Amino acid sequence: MLLMLNNKDDYTYHHCVHVGMISYFIAKWLGHSESEALDIGKAGYLHDIGKSKIDTAILNKPSKLTDEEFEEMKRHTVYGYDIIRTSIHNDDYALTALQHHERLNGHGYPLKKVSQQIHPIAKIVAVADVYSAMITTRVYQKKRDLLVVLKEIHRISFGELDAKIAHTFILHMIPNFIGKKVILNDQRTGSIIMTNPVDYFRPLVQIGEEFIDLSKHTSIEIADILL
Repeated sequence: MLLMLNNKDDYTYHHCVHVGMISYFIAKWLGHSESEALDIGKAGYLHDIGKSKIDTAILNKPSKLTDEEFEEMKRHTVYGYDIIRTSIHNDDYALTALQHHERLNGHGYPLKKVSQQIHPIAKIVAVADVYSAMITTRVYQKKRDLLVVLKEIHRISFGELDAKIAHTFILHMIPNFIGKKVILNDQRTGSIIMTNPVDYFRPLVQIGEEFIDLSKHTSIEIADILL
């Protein structure tokens, strides 16, 4: 099924693989068993299979979509649901394809589902999908800095994405910053020594012989992380 996308749109194919991998890891971090995590990863792999029915001109359009084009793009969720239901007959995968753009506050699509109406796997895949889309260069978007992406996921975890899932993802990504060089908003350069479990984005930073706890210096922020 993924080969359908590989022949259609290289970005979407790689995005699906990426989302599948991330969904698997999020599931493991949430405490799911290996078999459950693999199943959730498969749902992630297939979440955008409906884009195989979207015109390539719309998928790869470098400028803003028209209202009509955007409505057609949104139909990839329904197309994916239909493809999965009629081919591999897996309701979990099908509902994930249908609902991964739904949001807890009812502002998603295609059915404006809210909170508990959204399939639990779709909530996991939604976090992976947002992360992958934002961190990747696309025809109409430059990839964003990792810290900016995690901050945005944190912001929309209050009302749009499932907070437990989003915060679990962020909590396991943040330790990757330990030892990395950073530039602060006052232009000083240092290294992240320790993360802060209470405020993910205000770690302990070392500049020379000085240690700065950003949770106690609210006027100082990390401007960039040199990965």
